[in-house]
Amino acid sequence: MSHPAGETTAPRKYTKKDFESDQDVRWCPGCGDYAILSAAQKMMPDLGLPRENIVFISGIGCSSRFPYYMNTYGFHTIHGRAPAIATGLRLARPDLKVFVVTGDGDGLSIGGNHLLHVLRRNVNVTILLFNNRIYGLTKGQYSPTSELGKVTKSTPMGAADRPLNPCAFARGSGATFVARTVDRNVAHMEETLKRAAQHHGAAFVEILQNCNVYNDLAWNVLYDRESKSLHELRLEHGRPLLFGPVDDRRGLVLDGPTPRAVRAKDVAESTLWVHDETNAWKASVLTKLAPPDFPIPIGVIESIQEPVYEEILLEQEHKAIADRGPGDIGALLVSGDTWRIG
Repeated sequence: MSHPAGETTAPRKYTKKDFESDQDVRWCPGCGDYAILSAAQKMMPDLGLPRENIVFISGIGCSSRFPYYMNTYGFHTIHGRAPAIATGLRLARPDLKVFVVTGDGDGLSIGGNHLLHVLRRNVNVTILLFNNRIYGLTKGQYSPTSELGKVTKSTPMGAADRPLNPCAFARGSGATFVARTVDRNVAHMEETLKRAAQHHGAAFVEILQNCNVYNDLAWNVLYDRESKSLHELRLEHGRPLLFGPVDDRRGLVLDGPTPRAVRAKDVAESTLWVHDETNAWKASVLTKLAPPDFPIPIGVIESIQEPVYEEILLEQEHKAIADRGPGDIGALLVSGDTWRIG
């Protein structure tokens, strides 16, 4: 359709409903995935991107049904390999916004190596890892994030593995954006997912998610109202790290490299640890905080800028073409030490 000179077409205004597909959502009733899906669909219009420029890529697991339920492009790929396929797509189509949806099993067990490399390369993708501390799709085996001693169908005497910390893994692998949110706080999820999606580089979000069939209330420390008030630490850039009930606020201080939880009223405000998303060392300390001695940090743990993998490779490609020409694949195949079989 043509338009008069100087006139442009206004970008389409989307709503949450525009991102809802026509597929029946087939998770167990009460699964935390429903809340995550709703938050993602509600957040999408805020990105201001056409639906045809958005792609969701998943592996195998309950979380990996996600692409069917988003009215965007998507791939339901193979177990643990979504990060590798997302990397290939970003190289082939750097104009697309790419999301990877995975779980604690798919992303950190069979897919751990692939997840490591997409993060260290700083590929410009947004990774959502649903962590329910269990294998749900295959009916309740322990996962890489299950607690030490966890009794499951595959560990009847208790898991002998120490659990993997997803946010610490992401930081250690080189993610330039690391955050954590909870499935039962949709507003916080929406804001966290939006921040992650707007980040330029590898963004990793751990979503603490409930499997009410095989690992119900795995995150009850943040579900139970009384426990939540004691253990949820909301991170806000430039603000002191405070938590606990209003009438008995606690804070975090640093004794050199060692964090301590103190009563806020017992120390000077100037001594409290102030959150800085750009401080890599403090972010590393934050990822390791956990009950019973410390609260669970929720929000953006780290956000920094580093060179992006596909931009470096595309720059190299453009330079090679400028220096040597576009190349000829047919000529390349018969060049060098070749021979003909008669």
